[in-house]
Amino acid sequence: MRLYLSSFGVGNQPAKLVSLVGSGKRAVVILNALDYVQEVRDEFLASQTKDLVKLGFTVGELDLRNYFGKQDELEKVLKQKDLVWINGGNTFILRKAMKQSGFDVIIPQLFKTDSIVYAGFSAAVCVITPTLKGLDITDDPHNVPKGYEEPIIWEGLNFIDYSVAVHYKSDHSESHLTDKEIEFYQKNKMPFKTLRDGEVIVVDDGKTETLE
Repeated sequence: MRLYLSSFGVGNQPAKLVSLVGSGKRAVVILNALDYVQEVRDEFLASQTKDLVKLGFTVGELDLRNYFGKQDELEKVLKQKDLVWINGGNTFILRKAMKQSGFDVIIPQLFKTDSIVYAGFSAAVCVITPTLKGLDITDDPHNVPKGYEEPIIWEGLNFIDYSVAVHYKSDHSESHLTDKEIEFYQKNKMPFKTLRDGEVIVVDDGKTETLE
């Protein structure tokens, strides 16, 4: 399993992302965490595409809404990619998109053959933890865009066995809420790590390192 987890944007280790992916250059960007704010979504699509192209990747958008109820079709697409880059936003919306499209089932299967790198920032990191509890301090779990199912999903994808408090002590609009999120984790005796904007967590073949 190869993971590149950033607090914001590509972070301070773009060369590490490139080396983690290796010779593969086929990337997709997923922005479903921003499906409730189209203008912001468009801005991030442009900026993240630009950043990944600069690193040598061939980039296209993958909108999980187009694959709701079409897991087999999504699997065919993802099997042809080397990197999936997931944008930040609302973690609860992203989690629903992953479930309704079957992304949450497909990616663990692709990990078994080590055929893809999972990467991204903010919500992309939070969604792969064991639970989304505590994230309702920073994200609205009741935000349900058109086409999404109502029930809140509290279970994370559990790719890592701890929660991550992103935007920790950073110049970010949600940074002040991160302290409250950390208090929740401490009160409930939940394992967690903090991640400042710029920092990244890299997981490669069972080895985990946090890089500034």
